[in-house]
Amino acid sequence: MKKICALLLALSMLFALAACGGSAAPAATEAPAAEEPAAEAPAEEAPAAEEPAEEEAGDSDLSAIQAKGTLVVGITDFEPMDYKDENGEWIGFDADLAKAFAESIGVEAEFIEIDWDNKVFELDAGSIDCVWNGMTLTPEVLNTMSCSAPYCDNSQVVVMKADAADQYPDVESLAGLNFAVESGSAGEAAATDNGFDTTAVTTQADALMGVSAGTSDACVIDLLMAQAMTGEGTSYPELTATLTLTSEQYGVGFRQGSDLLDAFTQFYADAYADGTVQNIAATYGLEGSVSAP
Repeated sequence: MKKICALLLALSMLFALAACGGSAAPAATEAPAAEEPAAEAPAEEAPAAEEPAEEEAGDSDLSAIQAKGTLVVGITDFEPMDYKDENGEWIGFDADLAKAFAESIGVEAEFIEIDWDNKVFELDAGSIDCVWNGMTLTPEVLNTMSCSAPYCDNSQVVVMKADAADQYPDVESLAGLNFAVESGSAGEAAATDNGFDTTAVTTQADALMGVSAGTSDACVIDLLMAQAMTGEGTSYPELTATLTLTSEQYGVGFRQGSDLLDAFTQFYADAYADGTVQNIAATYGLEGSVSAP
């Protein structure tokens, strides 16, 4: 009996051990998968350095003129400064000097006839690059343009028929006469200042024509033009210059602030030093009128 009890106790212990060994061990918890590092956002490209802006053509008249290849000169028909030869080419002291200046900056001169009364408007509008036509340096001109130093001396004079000149020895004797004057010119200003009765015309050449034709009794024009176009051997041999009303000087006009002024100033100094100015003046009988820089 003791043996049976011992056997049963042994079997009981054996089953208990088997049950303990058969119980499944808790499953190991898997470690969470390591997160892959987030992809880095592509680095933003640094903005390209801005190239310096190109200088606008409007900032430099000289550069703009060199780019287009022409210097546009505003003129009127005014011998001996600007007038046409038998081939229709513009010549004269101013025309020849303007051609030389244009060549010095690497371009060609182009001449455009303008209404003298609108010269400032034409210049500011860009229709022309300069006014170069025996232009008197009046206060109005000096206040509306960048002007060169004087390059030529001049006067405003009365012109009439030679056979009537002795009847009008002084300004007072001219009262009652009708004077042709170029609109907007120094001649018109001189006539007005002296109280003359005036008729405005387009050019000084028109004023001379009116006196020759008898539609005006006299005119007030530039001395240099009177010397070139009146008297024996000229276009108007029956006309003569009489009284001198004013003394004045000519200059070249550019847009206000234009760098062409500096270019011209250097050109004129060089052209005077090498005799170019004096040679051109001699061609048109103006030797005693040109000014040193």
